[in-house]
Amino acid sequence: MSAFNDWVGRSQTVTDVLEPARSNALRVALGGKGDLQAGDALPLLHHWLYFWNVKPQAELGSDGHPAKGGFLPPVPLPRRMWAGGRLKFLVPLRLGDMVTKTSTITSVTEKTGRSGTLVFVTVRHDLSTDAGLSVSEEQDLVYRDPASAMLPLPVAAPAPAAAWAETIEPDPVLLFRYSALTMNGHRIHYDRPYAMGEECYPALVVHGPLQATLLIDIASRNLSAPVTSFAFRGQVPAFSGAPLHVCGNPGEEGAEVWTQQGGEKNMVASVGTAALDGAA
Repeated sequence: MSAFNDWVGRSQTVTDVLEPARSNALRVALGGKGDLQAGDALPLLHHWLYFWNVKPQAELGSDGHPAKGGFLPPVPLPRRMWAGGRLKFLVPLRLGDMVTKTSTITSVTEKTGRSGTLVFVTVRHDLSTDAGLSVSEEQDLVYRDPASAMLPLPVAAPAPAAAWAETIEPDPVLLFRYSALTMNGHRIHYDRPYAMGEECYPALVVHGPLQATLLIDIASRNLSAPVTSFAFRGQVPAFSGAPLHVCGNPGEEGAEVWTQQGGEKNMVASVGTAALDGAA
């Protein structure tokens, strides 16, 4: 997108300490144990709980996000979502580590879809410790036109046939807690009148990163080899008010995992393992 070519290549660097409390809080919120200590490996994708981008109230947009035009380009479209991403896990991050995250905008692309104009911004994040590069990640952000019609609320449906299948209830309390742990102020996740009245969603929206965390967790618990890569893509939003199924099937190249609600796949992802990468 020519108007924002100057943003491509922009970079910023921040540091944070991976203190155990945030990771333990998420594990407990998801029904696990909060017994991790400094020195333990950070659960995969829990790095999203750190590096908070806290802005003064005056520097927030009406949607609760930091106002556009700082590090990210000021795309003149009102709705934004995290559409997907790709990660490589090189060296385990450990709780207690001091981690440096360098973020670089790698592309800004405009497309036209069935729902109107779309602008995709891809950002690369490199997370490093004294031991070197630990995680290399690309995030795809999408900016969209205003919604024109209310989406339907999914109807509860049974879990699909899959080798792995678990079900969670993404209620407002869970969504609020994940928003708080990630310092995500986007109002579609905790402000139901805003989500319905301003963005035409039928209920609160389940975070894409929360779904991705559930997917990589079910894969990590069921695969025999360590996960070394993860690529995910959102297809349709998931909402509070209906069961969310977290599913997966192992394969020769690691596993295919997905979330499903109301008979539709919400997020799909592929998981690579050390055995796969070593054989490539």
